[in-house]
Amino acid sequence: MQQSDAQTMLSGHDQWRLAVLIDADNAQPSVIEGLLAEVAKFGVASVKRIYGDWTSMKNTQWKLSLLEHSITPIQQFAYRTGKNATDSSMIIDAMDLMYSQRLDEFCLVSSDSDFTRLAQRLREAGLFVYGFGEQKTPKPFVVTCDKFIYTEALRKAAPSAPEVSALTRPASASVQTATSLALTASGETDMAHAPGAKLSKARKSPVSLLSQAIEQGADESGWAFLGAVGNYLTKI
Repeated sequence: MQQSDAQTMLSGHDQWRLAVLIDADNAQPSVIEGLLAEVAKFGVASVKRIYGDWTSMKNTQWKLSLLEHSITPIQQFAYRTGKNATDSSMIIDAMDLMYSQRLDEFCLVSSDSDFTRLAQRLREAGLFVYGFGEQKTPKPFVVTCDKFIYTEALRKAAPSAPEVSALTRPASASVQTATSLALTASGETDMAHAPGAKLSKARKSPVSLLSQAIEQGADESGWAFLGAVGNYLTKI
């Protein structure tokens, strides 16, 4: 691949602007890392908002992820017990964003079929719509989205404690070599391979992130341009 081709790739789809709208009442916080990593494949998440009643104890786990992933919480009190009111708030915001901001794609994170008409309206406006939800998501919402991704798969793919398995599986020599060089340059090699070495909770091992970025940026031959790798790392 020539350098001009790589620049074209970086300035194309990878730079599309997305709005990620999350229904906290119908999504699980355990999928957030895998979900945002998946979104990074589609473009730049310019808007990240999550809707829920943040005075409720059931959203405690979500609160822990908001600052870490720079997600803006939108408060919506429940008007009636047993019935959430986040759907209307999320739909109104989506329409405002559609008209007021220059966005290319929307990511609707919910397993609720109430967002079926919203997905249809966004597509009618020429926007690409990704849906994220559990296997129980009603079919009308699934088929209305341009692409629907089941969050159970993202939960399994989310980074786990060991983080090293990504390098131990068979891979092209170029990917393994590039990762080793990156670790050596950052001074992380000794720490990553030291017996019993542990990372603090606030610091993630670079091994998995580098491997993921190289894999996403690699072409058919297995080689990845440094610009593509850096661009993906910045987004995740």
